[in-house]
Amino acid sequence: MPLPPQFVRPSAWLGAVAASAVLLATACSPEEEAAAPGGEDSGSAACEPGSLPTLAEGTLTVGTDSPAYPPWFVDDDPANGEGFESAVAYAVAEELGYTADQVEWTVVTFNNAIAPGPKDYDFDINQFSITEERRAAVDFSPAYYDVRQTVVALSDGEAAEAESLADLQGLVIGAQVGTTSYDALVESIDPDQEPLVFNNNDDAKQALENGQVDAIVFDLPTAFYITSAELEDAEIVGQLPLTGAEDEEEQFGLVLDLDSPLTDCVGAAVDTLREDGTLADLEQEWLAEAADVPELS
Repeated sequence: MPLPPQFVRPSAWLGAVAASAVLLATACSPEEEAAAPGGEDSGSAACEPGSLPTLAEGTLTVGTDSPAYPPWFVDDDPANGEGFESAVAYAVAEELGYTADQVEWTVVTFNNAIAPGPKDYDFDINQFSITEERRAAVDFSPAYYDVRQTVVALSDGEAAEAESLADLQGLVIGAQVGTTSYDALVESIDPDQEPLVFNNNDDAKQALENGQVDAIVFDLPTAFYITSAELEDAEIVGQLPLTGAEDEEEQFGLVLDLDSPLTDCVGAAVDTLREDGTLADLEQEWLAEAADVPELS
């Protein structure tokens, strides 16, 4: 922090220089230092293991909903470290200095997790899209997942055999109007026929079942749910390449209490995991390989 003007004194001899040095070292008062826990001015010490002001001392409490569905979690057991979001939570915990046995999971419904008011978790992970509206009630970490768009088709249909974007171009494909799914359909597949548009996903699913379209583009979380819980005879053909600018893509972030003292440290941990390739590796392991969702090119 720069030396305040009132402490700047011309020095004519060594003692004055030494006094200036002392003043420089103590220019920030303890009250000023404490005003920004976890921020840039507080230094890296605030994020060292054991120094975080978690709900329970020495424990990192992580929230998610129940049941916890695959491929985000496996066997409805967030604590087993399997599934993309379970693995991400433990990777963040490790980056913060917590071992697996120092992580405690708690059940928090989706709506309660992002509602205003005190939280009974240190952070929550449950496919929360980062939005400005939600930022009014909670804090978000940087994105740990850029939501991908996927192609869904009936298992016995022609689209289910597609192995590339070119294989899809001659087919009739649809998406919900005004969505990133529709944008990805147009930009990535560029079909020969005008895409069909639907007012909502229910209409799109009905059109797929009725044979009005060969395939529908959904975001990956929706595609997982539709193919596992709603359309037994449908499958995810593959993921579409990311095409938009980063600030235009839908992204998932960890949720924390509004103005949480943990936000900066958790955010730094997520940034590190993205920069060192950990998040990409976990995405490949649990969302591409484990769920058998190849990328179409």
